[in-house]
Amino acid sequence: MPAKNKRTSKTTPVRRARTSAKPPAPPLDIRGGDKTLAPKRVSDSQMRLSLVMNPDLANPLGNVHGGEIMKLVDEGGGFAAMKHARNVTVTVAMDSMTFLSPVHVGALLSLNASVNWVGRTSMEVGVRVEAENVVTGHITHTNSAYLVYVALDQYGQATPVPPLILESDEERRRWEEGAARQRYRLAQANKKSNST
Repeated sequence: MPAKNKRTSKTTPVRRARTSAKPPAPPLDIRGGDKTLAPKRVSDSQMRLSLVMNPDLANPLGNVHGGEIMKLVDEGGGFAAMKHARNVTVTVAMDSMTFLSPVHVGALLSLNASVNWVGRTSMEVGVRVEAENVVTGHITHTNSAYLVYVALDQYGQATPVPPLILESDEERRRWEEGAARQRYRLAQANKKSNST
């Protein structure tokens, strides 16, 4: 006996068009600066300055003078600020700097400078200083500092700086910490001006 024909409802699978389009990239995290200027990445202005410490920079004990290191910190930070602003910059503040270990004659001193935060015309640059014994390869973190620079135009007046593009959690953390330090600096400056 032949099998009964049963009516079955068949659904035709829907074919989806293959697309090679990537999902839209998340919006850039752009902060501070003058919005009419093209924003710059942190990496665009990072600086690494390395110098051998010679005897003319040291005291009779063979330790490099702290003032010499502070000068180098200011120069390295200033170059990073100038690269970001693409203008001359001047130092307006240097937070306290503690020397964690001495720098000896013959060491290769490396300064790593990076823009952490930008305002309308000012920038905070963080500088990390390391001394390397080039014979043993041992590297010591000697000190770090935060400096504030203001960009100047050709007339010596404060001029706007580009916004900063933050691309990593580390850069965002540095931004937040830099912004907090700047608020503290301004509060201290206001306190000082009100007391005079």
